Amino acid sequence: LAEVGKPPDPWGKGAKKLYMMCALVYLCSTMNGYDGSLMGSINAIPEYQAYYNLGSNGAASTGLVFSIFQIGQMVGALFSWICDWQGRKVPIFGGCFGVVVGTIITAVAPNLATFIGGRSLLSFFSTIATVAAPLYLVEISPPQYRATLAGVYNTLYYLGSILATFTIYGSNIHIGGNLKWRLPLWLQMVCPAIVCLGVYFIPESPRWLIGKGRYAEARLIIIEYHANGDETHPLVNLELYEMEQSLQVQGMTSVRNFFDIRILFNTRNRRYRLMCCVAMAWFGQFSGNNIASYYLPIMIANVGIKDTNMQLLLNAIYAVTGWISATTGARFHDIVGRRKMLMGSCVGMAVCLAVVAGTAAAYEHNHEAFAASRASIAFTFIFEVVFAFSFTPMQPIYPAEVLSNEMRAKGMAVFQLTAGCAGFVNTFAAPLALQNIKYWFYVFFVFWDVFEFVFIYFFFVETKGRTLEELDEVFDAKNPRKASTVALSARTSA
Repeated sequence: LAEVGKPPDPWGKGAKKLYMMCALVYLCSTMNGYDGSLMGSINAIPEYQAYYNLGSNGAASTGLVFSIFQIGQMVGALFSWICDWQGRKVPIFGGCFGVVVGTIITAVAPNLATFIGGRSLLSFFSTIATVAAPLYLVEISPPQYRATLAGVYNTLYYLGSILATFTIYGSNIHIGGNLKWRLPLWLQMVCPAIVCLGVYFIPESPRWLIGKGRYAEARLIIIEYHANGDETHPLVNLELYEMEQSLQVQGMTSVRNFFDIRILFNTRNRRYRLMCCVAMAWFGQFSGNNIASYYLPIMIANVGIKDTNMQLLLNAIYAVTGWISATTGARFHDIVGRRKMLMGSCVGMAVCLAVVAGTAAAYEHNHEAFAASRASIAFTFIFEVVFAFSFTPMQPIYPAEVLSNEMRAKGMAVFQLTAGCAGFVNTFAAPLALQNIKYWFYVFFVFWDVFEFVFIYFFFVETKGRTLEELDEVFDAKNPRKASTVALSARTSA
């Protein structure tokens, strides 16, 4: 990649078309973010709690309502082979259409069982779409801007979060009765419906096309969207050659061989890749972030703020700060690099949670300690900024980067399964932990985030500035982590 000379104009005609296509696919992340903050905010509304006879403190029943999403996510991950069977576009469409159906069921659910069933269906189809979407973005993005263009995907999670939290905040003020929480449920179908209407008009992944032997179509896509129509640009032949060489080894995953998982660990190279993928999946859901995204109103209530409108407003502001931070961080991953960003975030998160634990403890022992209460809320917001700046853009992108072409569909299924397990443990245990051990729950994550820093330092590879195929050389090295950082340093100095 360093030898192709001056890269194509990032604001050329083809590049602008590419950005518009990616913007459509980003809405898959937006629909996911809408759901994440939707349930956390609705849980603070007394009418919702009363309708389904839920405890206001978010104990076991509320934990099941939230964690059923992770169960559906784990089941949906088993169907990620569709991405290699039918391409990336078909599962994006099918997943988003299924989300629309699941939304209708939850919006009209007359009882808790139907509501949970609708959410499980919604999460199943959402997973199919959100497995295919980052794969598509990683594979359609030019290598020199991959972290920025593909990394923006997960930052749009916060757009969904903002839409959900402000919708519920406004509904709670201006609408009465059960409509104040049912209306936001209906609006959950907007983003997936837009994707369903638009995905037909975007091109397929060039890597998938090459895997199916459709070389001419793949070449035209690379020329138009990566080289702004310049078929003589050296980047075109470089990308096509590397894709062809990589896919000739194993080809694409199919429904017949999807459950043959030996390809994920039958060599040292692949075991290392899988380790990075699994670690990122777990870290992205189990760094203390899910506590706030689902249970921020409960956390705020624990430090003295009981007013529902104020809880909802703070939840909405929390989403805005996260989006700004994540969008900024997506660009910095292509400047600073993945490893430094993630390690810095781990240190920052540990410090923030230590302060949150200390100030929450002070308020717990003295309810007149309002300064401690305000400090606890402030550092909860700072924690979100720190996490979002580095982890949010890379959560689905880094695993897709480190997995080789023949591993990617199966590896992303493992990613979803791992993330689902981590999210299930977190969201089901969090309400009980916040109720019973309170600030000690934050202390646990202080030590866990320190562990993440150590693990990332010793094992994560740097993917900045390389094509997906160039990473093969890195993972073949005796110490892939060292090979990735040394090679990067040599390039930079050169």
